[in-house]
Amino acid sequence: MSAVSTGRRQGRTPSRLASGRIPGDESRRARPKPRHKRPSLLLGVLMTLMVLYCLVPLWWLVVNSTKTMDSLYGSFAFWFSGEFSLFQNIADTFTYQDGIFLRWLTNTLFYVVVGAGGATLLATLAGYGLAKYKFPGRKWVFAIILGAMAIPGTALAVPQFLLFSGLGLTNTPWSVIIPAMVSAFGLYLVWVYARDAIPDELLEAARLDGAGEIRIFFVIALRQLAPALITVLMFAVVATWNNYFLPLIMLSDAQWYPLPVGLAQWSAQSSSIGGQAIPHLVITGSLLTVIPISAAFLYLQRYWQSGLTAGSVK
Repeated sequence: MSAVSTGRRQGRTPSRLASGRIPGDESRRARPKPRHKRPSLLLGVLMTLMVLYCLVPLWWLVVNSTKTMDSLYGSFAFWFSGEFSLFQNIADTFTYQDGIFLRWLTNTLFYVVVGAGGATLLATLAGYGLAKYKFPGRKWVFAIILGAMAIPGTALAVPQFLLFSGLGLTNTPWSVIIPAMVSAFGLYLVWVYARDAIPDELLEAARLDGAGEIRIFFVIALRQLAPALITVLMFAVVATWNNYFLPLIMLSDAQWYPLPVGLAQWSAQSSSIGGQAIPHLVITGSLLTVIPISAAFLYLQRYWQSGLTAGSVK
């Protein structure tokens, strides 16, 4: 027994501590170092072109809004030249034609608040109802929504004009607001988001606690739908603010024009008989038109990002 035990002791491998090797040292040595991916040259070039495509027109707008009408055509388009006339151009823009630019700005804000706000509310209510309530014909409603998304808005402009003309609503703000309140894409987006973002168990628990359907929607569901709601609101605000074709055919009174239609009318004055060319005011008005929508987009984007990360940390 002693010889066997002695052979076993002699056949033992030395411990890792005795051999100077630390446990886990081999794995650390054998672990490959992370490789940094080389930046793609093609991707960098494409991103640079996209940034230039977005910023160059904005830079041109800022630069030329500081020029007078005389220096607008006699200087380099992408750099400042002559007298700095930005504030004078802004004052002239707001006072030209008895200050009609301010009226156009007020009309656009009114269309955005009522039209885009109504579109967001209706899309949220309808999308939530379609996602969380079962009723006959849901598949048909889904097919109709997809079909409405495939139809371009310009194709519906003439039928809408004939419809509102028959109702006597043309040349009124309602001919712009009512079509803006219908958003098939917003409804579809809220529907898809609400289907997975709001658990059915949460709604059943609220019903067992005695909460009504209206309270469940405004207290529980609306908070869960915040990212989708902000996304729909951003798209609706941008679409209503830049809406040009529908107000052009619906409105004949310049007092109801939004900013895009009004600025286009100013730009067309140079080609009309007896019209006055005011390109410096058109450029300055375009700059003033871009600033509010850009500020609104940046402001809403903050809530959109915070809504996406609201439930990521437990």
